[in-house]
Amino acid sequence: MEDKLNHADKASQQLAACAGEAHIEIVWDRYEAMQPQCGFGLLGICCRICSMGPCRIDPYGSGPARGVCGADIDTIAARNLVRMIAGGAAAHSDHGRDIAHSLLLAAQNEDSDYQVKDEEKLKSLARVLGIDSNGDISQLAAEVASACLNDFGRQDDKGLAVLSMAPEKRRKIWQNLHVTPRSVDREIVEIMHRTHMGVDTDYKNIIKQGIRCALSDGWGGSLIATELSDILFGTPSPLRSEANLGVLSKEDVNIIVHGHEPTLSDIIAVVSQDKELKELAKAKGAAGISVAGICCTANEILMRHGIPVAGNFLQQELALMTGAVELMVVDVQCLMPGLNSVAGCFHTKLITTSPKAKIRGVEHIEFHEEKAVQIAKQIITMAINNFHERVKEKVIIPDHKEKLVAGFSSESVYAVLGGKYRATYRPLNDAVMSGRLRGAAGVVGCCNPNMPYEEAHIKMVKELIKNDVLVVTTGCNAIACAKHGLLKPEAAYQYAGRGLREVCNAVGIPPVLHVGSCVDNSRILIILSNIVSEGGLGEDIADLPVAGAAPEWMSEKAVSIGFYFVASGVYTVLGKPLPVMGSKNLHTYLTEEIEAEIGGKWEFEEDPVLAARKMITHIDKKRKALKLKPCMYEQEKSGEK
Repeated sequence: MEDKLNHADKASQQLAACAGEAHIEIVWDRYEAMQPQCGFGLLGICCRICSMGPCRIDPYGSGPARGVCGADIDTIAARNLVRMIAGGAAAHSDHGRDIAHSLLLAAQNEDSDYQVKDEEKLKSLARVLGIDSNGDISQLAAEVASACLNDFGRQDDKGLAVLSMAPEKRRKIWQNLHVTPRSVDREIVEIMHRTHMGVDTDYKNIIKQGIRCALSDGWGGSLIATELSDILFGTPSPLRSEANLGVLSKEDVNIIVHGHEPTLSDIIAVVSQDKELKELAKAKGAAGISVAGICCTANEILMRHGIPVAGNFLQQELALMTGAVELMVVDVQCLMPGLNSVAGCFHTKLITTSPKAKIRGVEHIEFHEEKAVQIAKQIITMAINNFHERVKEKVIIPDHKEKLVAGFSSESVYAVLGGKYRATYRPLNDAVMSGRLRGAAGVVGCCNPNMPYEEAHIKMVKELIKNDVLVVTTGCNAIACAKHGLLKPEAAYQYAGRGLREVCNAVGIPPVLHVGSCVDNSRILIILSNIVSEGGLGEDIADLPVAGAAPEWMSEKAVSIGFYFVASGVYTVLGKPLPVMGSKNLHTYLTEEIEAEIGGKWEFEEDPVLAARKMITHIDKKRKALKLKPCMYEQEKSGEK
């Protein structure tokens, strides 16, 4: 385990060591016990789609060249890959559907615990959807929510209504390739149909449907989730907070929210400030109530309320190892079933809330939007009543936390760069064109125990900002960057190149901009579209000097995210390869040939510094194509002024 934690933050190292001493099994122990892992599965060449198998194809040619049905190595690898896209798109898009449903309920019930927080964004989205933005706000919210819900089950071939937010040239590329998503659910279902035994066997045609499905996620379900969350809970704006397990309190009732959907966590963040609940906590011997987040629920309440972040995906068990968590409440996605075993070693109550995500042996309190405040109070009261069960001798709260600035969005970037009354992307475009900024990179994605914890995230980001590349981040990468001090404005002085440092100093921003949870990768798409619209840097996202990366990707969601960025024209790097390495033809198609068709392509590179340099090389290639002069970093190296 130690070699995987050498580059982790000090809090994680401390609590992982405590788990080892106490013989409490956590994620790195389970990873080691699973070695060696199935080589056929890692290469993507094991097929279990029908019961004639499972069929395994030997990539070296000494065994069978085809499965029992006759499917070859390319077909099997492509089918497995696009089924991952379907799973990832389903997860993020279901999130969007739930938020649309919550907005509709709020619009239809004036006594709802939710209300429209951003009326201007509601009106803006209404115009995108072709809805008259004048009139009663509740009626408008209902129409917008209904229009978004229609994009999930649309039966015609007109395409998603929200696709108009993408650049026109990009939409034409999709249309010409016949990958324009028609509706969210339809594309997921069609993947499952095409990959059923005896249907599609052309690996390129299979991947084409995977692209269409991924686009229905990034420019559909995920985008809807982000836009409607901003409308319902408020569009983020820059704020200060803290991150890492040191945010937990020895004196307070500690509640951790974990998962991905903000409907419950946002209410808990608000209700935890209730005067009666605070008085109850004091009556039970606590100083107050502290709420902190794990994973993307953490990002949701951080971005809108400034609630501190306890940690990312691989810290969910370590948070319980502190012995100071009265209650962890979870909803969906990235929840380790191992949480129950760790919680059982302490006084911590673990509560599931979604009918989609129950854990055997764990108490379930089903969440319903109609009773949001009531359920939040019930859960908080349970945590308060559990405070007296805390065993002081078991409490180990690491003395490690870091300050951060978060809360950036496509809207707040306008205001930060141009000011409240002159909001514009022009300063950003000008900084790229003049060479102060080399370009931009989106570094996102999960943490994975198959790599040294957070090493790839931090080394890649530091290499990029050193070379004047502005980084935007979401999800677990954002939390990693926060814990390592990269989300502070002063980080620009310590790590950024001269050009990026000047930009950060001028507008008071960190060199790494936290734009939200993993579903909020759609914010990056909108930012890129806005840069194109501002002018001077090409007519399409594929023209921009930008790149993307997920250095420690883990889930099917990451596969869908990566594909919709590639399909949007972005060069995208993964630390570990997709499970396609057993198919030479599919690998070549994804990393070379696909760029001529769609504008973006994949790159697989485990060394994070080398991966960052490949991203920089791509950014410089795009600068050259735009006939821009070398960036300030290169000018200084060559002695130019």
